[in-house]
Amino acid sequence: MASIINQEIPEFSAEAFVNGEFKTITSEDVKGKWAIFMFYPADFTFVCPTELEDMAAQYEELKGLGVEVYSVSTDTHFTHKAWHDSSEAIGKVTFPMIGDPTGRITRGFNVMIEEEGLAERGTFVVDPDGKIQVAEIHAGGIGRSAKDLVRKVKAAQYVRENDGEVCPAAWEQGQETLKPSLDLVGKI
Repeated sequence: MASIINQEIPEFSAEAFVNGEFKTITSEDVKGKWAIFMFYPADFTFVCPTELEDMAAQYEELKGLGVEVYSVSTDTHFTHKAWHDSSEAIGKVTFPMIGDPTGRITRGFNVMIEEEGLAERGTFVVDPDGKIQVAEIHAGGIGRSAKDLVRKVKAAQYVRENDGEVCPAAWEQGQETLKPSLDLVGKI
């Protein structure tokens, strides 16, 4: 499989459920700011609502970092509204819930399970240039941690703003970073 790191996100236009309204969201809307695309298999399921609720708990911090979150499934925006209105967990979601019933966006991020017409549990951090900086895919039964995703966003932002520096494993904001050089080879 070819890497999608530093690849531009696919062009798209789709309907989303956002704060009680339907809204058209396009790939152009994403550019110029940081974004997270959070693909999940289906509304009205089991692991998915726990992940979206977890992301909702981190959403204010992410917005403070200049990040917009987009959850995406192959359900319609109408189904997202029904789920939002009937689930206590999903009722906490205020970020856009994009409907992708044609699978165009899901295929564009290479997370479509073709034989099921559903999305893999894929997470992507996109920089202001519309390029993917983090890409993760989890098996259907393994939920993601929004708190760890916040840490990865902070690392991606730090690396973008501090040319020549990199963030080591489990890096947290404020900790020491690395400056790759010949002097560091074999010293870590």
